[in-house]
Amino acid sequence: MAKPITRRQFLAQTAGLTALGAVCHGCHFGASPNTQVPNIILIMADDLGYGDVGSYGCTDIRTPAIDSLAAEGVRFTTFYANAPECTPTRTALLTGRYQHRVGGLECALGIGNVGRYDDAIRLRQTNDMGLPAEQTTIARMLKNAGYATAICGKWHLGYERKFFPLRHGFDYWFGPVGGAVDYFHHCEYTGQPALYQNDRTIKREGYLTDLITEEAVKFIQRQPSSPFFLYVPYTSPHTPYQGPNDKKDKPVAQADYSKGSREIYTEMVEQMDEGIGKILRALQDKNVADNTLVIFMSDNGANNKGNNSPYSGYKGNLFEGGIRVPCIVKWPSVLFEGTISNQPCITLDFSRSIVRAAGTKPPKNRPFDGIDILRVIETKQPIQKRTLFWRAQRGERTRKAVRDGSMKYIRLRDGNDIREYLFDLEKDPAEKNNLLSEREKDVRKLKLLLEDWQEKVKHNR
Repeated sequence: MAKPITRRQFLAQTAGLTALGAVCHGCHFGASPNTQVPNIILIMADDLGYGDVGSYGCTDIRTPAIDSLAAEGVRFTTFYANAPECTPTRTALLTGRYQHRVGGLECALGIGNVGRYDDAIRLRQTNDMGLPAEQTTIARMLKNAGYATAICGKWHLGYERKFFPLRHGFDYWFGPVGGAVDYFHHCEYTGQPALYQNDRTIKREGYLTDLITEEAVKFIQRQPSSPFFLYVPYTSPHTPYQGPNDKKDKPVAQADYSKGSREIYTEMVEQMDEGIGKILRALQDKNVADNTLVIFMSDNGANNKGNNSPYSGYKGNLFEGGIRVPCIVKWPSVLFEGTISNQPCITLDFSRSIVRAAGTKPPKNRPFDGIDILRVIETKQPIQKRTLFWRAQRGERTRKAVRDGSMKYIRLRDGNDIREYLFDLEKDPAEKNNLLSEREKDVRKLKLLLEDWQEKVKHNR
C-alpha cells in the first residue's frame, strides 16, 4: 500500500475541493492505511452525556486524555447510540446489527437478571435472556483473523455462563457482569457479587474504574507482536454515584443508587479520563501507538447529573439528549488530525469499520446493518443521507424513532397514552418545535419507514 502522503502533497491534492462531510483542521497525516492490520482499542463510557467532554464544550469536567484523541483524530458531532440505555447498544456494537434481531435485548437487563418487558420476561423464564453465542460478535471475527482479544469492563449481556464473553471470542474477561455495581464492594444492590475474571467471581480491593484501567494496561503490556483487540467498557459514570474517595463500610443501598451530585459525577468522569490516559501511555511504552486504532464512545446519553447540552432529553428516551453522544477516533497515518465530522452515524457503523480494519469480514449469513463509517472519513466522502431507527421497550412503555435526513419522528407509548413528535434537526437540533400537525406528509413517510424496518429486524427466537 501507498505510504502516507506529506502535508504538501495533501494540500496540493485537495486544493479547490468543496466542503466535505469531514472537515479537516491542522492535518498531518494522509489517509492511506497502514501496511499491517492495526491493534484496536474500543473504549466505552457508561451514561456519559454529549456535553460532558471538554472537546464537546464542557467547562466543569477536565478530560485531557479524551480531548487528546480529538486533537489527534476525528470528533463526530452527529453520532448516535443504538439505544437510550446499556444492553441494547452493547448488543448492536458487538454484533454489528440492530439489537432487535436478537430478541429480548432491547431493554437493559435488570439487576439480578430480571427481564423488563414481555419478550425479555419470556426468555428469562427459560434462562435464555442474553446474547447467544451463535450471534457472531466482532470479537469472534477478530479472533478468527489472528487477534488476541480481551474485554476489561462491563458485560451486561447475560448473567448465565453460556452468554459470557469467553463464549463470544474473547480470550480474557475482567469486569462486572451486570449493569450497575458498587464501585468499591463490587456487588449489586441485592448483595450479589458481580466482579468476574473469566467465568468466576473474584474479590479485588480497589475502585472499579481503576481496576478496569489496570487490567487493560496489563493486557497491553503482555501482548506479543501479534495484533490485539481490547474492549474497555467502563462503568463510569453510571450509578451508583461514587467518586474514588467515597468508599463506605457497606455497599450503596438500592434506594440511594441515584443519589449524588454533579461534583461526584465530575470526579467519576475525571477518574475514567485519567485511566484512559494510562491506557494511551501504555501504547506508547509498548511502542505500538502508531499502529493502534483507538475508538471512544458513550453507550447512551446522561442522567440528570450529566450534561447532554445542547440537546434535550436524558438517558432512557429518544430525544437527542438520550441517544446523541460523544464519539472520537484516533488512527495514526489513516485519519487526519483534528478532523470534525458531521456525518450522521450510529454505534453499529463502527462494527463494520473495526472488522474491515482487521482485514476480515462478517459471516455471509449475518450481514452488518451499518456503513463503514471510518472508510467514509478516510476517503473524505461528502455527508451521506442516513435513515436510522430506534425502538426501546420497558414494561408498558414502547419508544420508537426514525431519523431520515434532517427529519426525525418520535412515537412514545405508555400504556394507553400515545405522544408523537416531528422535528427538523437541521433547523431545530434541540427539538423545541413539534411539527407533527404541520408536516403530515413527512409524518406518513417516516411512519412507513419505521414499520418496514420493524418487519426487517424481527427476531426468530
